[in-house]
Amino acid sequence: MQRWIPVVVLTLTACNPSGRVELHGSAMGTTWTVTFAEPLDAAAARRAETAVRSALSEAEAVLSGWNAASELSAFNRHDGTGWVPVSEPLYAVLEAARTVNQQSGGAFDLTIAPLVALWGFGSSASKESAPSDLEIADALRRVGAEKLELRIVPRAARKLVPGVRLDLDAIAPGLVVDRISRDLAALGYSNHIVEIGGEVRCRGRGPGGRAWRTAVERPQTGARIVQAVVALDGLGISTSGDYRDFRVLEGTRISHTIDPRSGRPVRHALASVSVVHESVMLADAYATALMVLGPEEGYELAERLELPAHFIVRARDGFAVRATKGFDRLRIGERDLPHGAHN
Repeated sequence: MQRWIPVVVLTLTACNPSGRVELHGSAMGTTWTVTFAEPLDAAAARRAETAVRSALSEAEAVLSGWNAASELSAFNRHDGTGWVPVSEPLYAVLEAARTVNQQSGGAFDLTIAPLVALWGFGSSASKESAPSDLEIADALRRVGAEKLELRIVPRAARKLVPGVRLDLDAIAPGLVVDRISRDLAALGYSNHIVEIGGEVRCRGRGPGGRAWRTAVERPQTGARIVQAVVALDGLGISTSGDYRDFRVLEGTRISHTIDPRSGRPVRHALASVSVVHESVMLADAYATALMVLGPEEGYELAERLELPAHFIVRARDGFAVRATKGFDRLRIGERDLPHGAHN
């Protein structure tokens, strides 16, 4: 889970030989980078900074579960079951999440917040022991997409069960990436990459006029190794994995990815899954859903929905790689492992 904090530190790097320029900083408890294919003067850099800062500030004020003053936090504190007006960004996230929840058979669910807290992730204090079966059962009474109702006119949401709380960390960062990319394009920056905490959107062309190239990382602790490379234009990519964000409880490694259906962290062999989509918000949600479902059910869903998806599965002597046909069409070169091969 990512901690969202309202901090933006901007640095304009010097142009590299290819003419590429980067703005980068920190926000939402993670790092962000915007890469432009063309050089920027000081005035252009300030305009870009303003656009990035505006989008991140809105995310902090609306979607952050770490900010006690945010719209999301206020909704989570609301104990009643009456309609609560919601802003357009929050409604967009809730509506998209409902679609992915239905498509995935409940594997993606924003009402998972009580379980996230129970296992000691998110904004919860660190826990030294795993929750009991009774504690999990109690939390599950407040989890389930059917416990949240949406109304489009006027925009509103309501809890059908008191105590329902939302966790947006698996979808909101993608929305922010989409917003920043859209705003930059409106300002005339047609060729760029936006990245926040690993959520990436590529627009236009890179230096030299070729499509931007984005790498999928091998899920290997303690190393940064490229597993596959894709060419993207007008598309985003999101990766969900269990190899960087985990905890150790009672000597057992616990993944931060929790199955909202069982109330327990996933324990299958899928190490990471990457999804490409025109919406980074949806790529973010789908990657989480496929990670919950695992290597077999997740792959079947990705093929059924025609999602470009790349699965890396732990095997006895390394990793096995499997990709959908849509992902293969975007792949460049042979830098990843052959399907079914081990490394």
